[in-house]
Amino acid sequence: MFILTESEIGSIVWLDLTVPNAEEIKDFYCEVIGWNSTDHPVSDYTDYNITLPDSGDTITGICHARGENAKIPSQWMLYVKVDDIDARVKKCVELGGEIIDGPREVCGDTMCIIRDPAGAYMGLVAKLADAAES
Repeated sequence: MFILTESEIGSIVWLDLTVPNAEEIKDFYCEVIGWNSTDHPVSDYTDYNITLPDSGDTITGICHARGENAKIPSQWMLYVKVDDIDARVKKCVELGGEIIDGPREVCGDTMCIIRDPAGAYMGLVAKLADAAES
């Protein structure tokens, strides 16, 4: 899911949308923009990979606000690569931010959602191997 292997610390590595009605919203964006989608099975429901029409490359995801994703707000979420999730979570809280979700493992990476003191959200993500080395 996340594109971490060749990305520098601080890079935006993923963007997705989590909403209660993912199938309807997936159809909306595919029609408005011209994207395509493929199913991404998740336990007892299906999320969606959004792909470019010509290359078929996956560029984002549209997910249901269910299960582990239930706490994620309905907005396009940027995910930024960090060196150490635990250290970044601690710093976020020290500076007046809040942890909304996680840290938790997703597709072999570790991620969390933070809210800054102004109320804006952002995802932080690190490779599990990077987190173990720190």
